[in-house]
Formats: sequence, structure tokens, C-alpha cells
Amino acid sequence: LFLGSIHQMPLYPGTGAASETGVGNIVNAPVPPHAAREAWRAAFASRLMPALDSFAPDLVLISSGFDAHRRDPLAHQSLEAEDFAWATRAVLDVARARCGGKVVSSLEGGYDLEGLGRSAAAHVQALGED
Repeated sequence: LFLGSIHQMPLYPGTGAASETGVGNIVNAPVPPHAAREAWRAAFASRLMPALDSFAPDLVLISSGFDAHRRDPLAHQSLEAEDFAWATRAVLDVARARCGGKVVSSLEGGYDLEGLGRSAAAHVQALGED
């Protein structure tokens, strides 16, 4: 089992520091409040994707949370719907290379309905791309 997470830190519940690795199967990519979209993408690409690829999964499960959208009232991030589509495509690239594209996605948080709707639609559209 491997867990990769990108999230704002600090933010409730206060866990998820880069140093928190479990037994070596957890990679956290914390980003500060108000991080630029480019910083979020850089953390995702440099911390999570190499670790996922190295793990060589048989199946990828995505917990699709969209509270990093710029409109969301909970977190203070700057993402747009296209950033979530970009991240989805990056995960799919690893899944195609490592496990024949086997991916399951479940909807998590997002507290601004407009941002949530746009982000979820972009994520699902990216899942359906070849």
C-alpha cells in the first residue's frame, strides 16, 4: 500500500508533514497557504509522481478532493479546474505504464459548489481521455 497526498499545511487536522512517512509507504507534499498554481504543480510532479512510479502499483485509487480550488472557502489555494485535470493526467500516465491503466476514483471534498463542479468535471473528462 502506498499513500501520496498533496495538501495545504498548516491546516486541520495538522498532520501530513513531509517528514511523516509511516513505514516508508507515505509521501506527503504539503504546500503553504496561498501557494501559486505552479508551486502546487511542482510539488505534485516532483514528490508524488516519482514515488508513485517507483512503487509500481497494481491498481491506483484516487481520492479526488477539490478543496484546493481557488474558490473554496476551507483551504487557501489557487488551483483552477484545469490543474486538477493536469494532475489526473499525470496519475493516468503512471497507471498506464505500471498497471495497465487500472484506476478507480472517488469524490472527496470541495466546499464551493461552482469550483467543485468545474473541477470534478475536468477530472472526469481527463479520466476518459486516451
